[in-house]
Amino acid sequence: MKVVIQRVSESSVRINNEITGHIGKGMLVLVGIEEEDNNEDIEWLVNKIVNLRVFDDEDGVMNLSVNQIGGDILAISQFTLHASTKKGNRPSYIKAAKPDIAIPLYEQLLDVLGHALQGHLATGQFGADMKVSLINDGPVTIIIDSKNKV
Repeated sequence: MKVVIQRVSESSVRINNEITGHIGKGMLVLVGIEEEDNNEDIEWLVNKIVNLRVFDDEDGVMNLSVNQIGGDILAISQFTLHASTKKGNRPSYIKAAKPDIAIPLYEQLLDVLGHALQGHLATGQFGADMKVSLINDGPVTIIIDSKNKV
């Protein structure tokens, strides 16, 4: 499982021209799921996400987590995070999990994340054509892959 985390001042997602999720200060988390991902990946990533110290403390040092600032998270499924561009110019998405595997894992990730997060959790819709807006604060962008735990 791979995530791209962006520290945001605000972020939203539109589906069919309607805002379906919106957050204030917090994180936009793009989530890519592979066939071999499992509960262990979810638990490890959720722990990383909610405890990642990327928010400024009173001294202006990135030393606080999203929970410590009472921040929100907008989580969006994004299979293109597993694109392979090794051959040719058209990305291959062979590593991305098919919906029958990805949807239950994504929903489980949202459930675990919702329980671990002290702020508001907003989401997109799996497989939908989404328009994601954000104001990247910093900018701060972090990529975490559960296959690189050590």
